[in-house]
Amino acid sequence: MALTEKQKEVYDYISSYADQFGHAPTQKEIKERFELKSFGSVQRYIKYLVDAGLIECDWNARRGLKIANSGHSTTSRDEGEIPYLGNVAAGIPIEALESPDETIKVPLNMLRTSGQHFALRIRGNSMIEDGILNNDIIVCRYQNKAEQGETVVAIIEGEATVKRFYKKQKHIELHPANSEMNPIIVDKSEDLKLAGIVVGLLRRYD
Repeated sequence: MALTEKQKEVYDYISSYADQFGHAPTQKEIKERFELKSFGSVQRYIKYLVDAGLIECDWNARRGLKIANSGHSTTSRDEGEIPYLGNVAAGIPIEALESPDETIKVPLNMLRTSGQHFALRIRGNSMIEDGILNNDIIVCRYQNKAEQGETVVAIIEGEATVKRFYKKQKHIELHPANSEMNPIIVDKSEDLKLAGIVVGLLRRYD
């Protein structure tokens, strides 16, 4: 399971703390170490690491964390690290490609083409018939042009969406992969930018 940079930092802290002291840090120590605002934030990190099989947790114990496999490595020669820009539903700060707050590791076979790549989390069901589901993470190659029918990340008047791209004589059509939804028609008066095309997909199974 892919980790964001901050998730990996939390895992590395728990692992190194356990190596040094013979037991894992408390949730309070994790909260203070990373200056998190609430214990809920700590518990979300812990739950993700538990779901990833990296740690074990007894939620009723003060020091209930345990490294699941001390020989497990979160890095791999078969992985690459790219910017993780958050959710696709509310606009994308594409300038964050240059100095992202978070990164995520993805299989290198998703990065086999040259150019910059970035990752986004899907919110919504507009592409479900193409197998892109709510909460999936898509891997995208940054480019401002697309071929007919390619799945793109488009920004319309500052709002981002993932759709199939079709260029018509007088307008652009962005087609959902959901038979219950209509295409988005973008005429020349509207501000449309392409941020990239989708080249890969990461999915978590609960």
